[in-house]
Amino acid sequence: MRKSLFALAAVATMFAGAAQAQSANYAIDPTHTFVTFEISHFGASVNRARFDKKEGTVQFDRAGKTGKVEISFDATSVNSGTPAFDKHLQSADLFNAAAHPTIKFVSDKFVFKGDNVSEVTGQLTLLGKTAPVTLKANQFACYQSPMLKREVCGGDFEATIDRTQWGMNYGVDWGFSKNVRLVVQVEAVKQ
Repeated sequence: MRKSLFALAAVATMFAGAAQAQSANYAIDPTHTFVTFEISHFGASVNRARFDKKEGTVQFDRAGKTGKVEISFDATSVNSGTPAFDKHLQSADLFNAAAHPTIKFVSDKFVFKGDNVSEVTGQLTLLGKTAPVTLKANQFACYQSPMLKREVCGGDFEATIDRTQWGMNYGVDWGFSKNVRLVVQVEAVKQ
């Protein structure tokens, strides 16, 4: 009986160690990670921009179907392709980059469909306020990078948010949309 309990404890410890070994840390690859936002301009066209400076980490356990993401964007790096518009986006009217230079997303749950991530839920901090956001995956995969010789995981995600949740109300009275579409492409390299 004593040998059986010892063997059972040893097997349980082995499996627990194997399960923990499945979890890995990844660093965001800034050359393959972008957040682009889109907002209707009076229903006539769509304004688009992205953040050029970003950093973050991912913890991912494919076998355990869990994960965590923490990614930050520099609000002063907003890039629409038009310098005058970038200055307005950085102003107190919109991102207020002088007072709130960092935009941050921290996940609290990965949702899987089969072996692939189907959505990531978390909290977005913008203009000093935090509110929930769910990013839906359009695609997700992990691959062995032939150039880096390491595993890379990533996907293409999207969400539509109501910017007024964070107090970004500029132009709403004139007819600008409250809804902003976020398109997030992210890749992270296993460390």
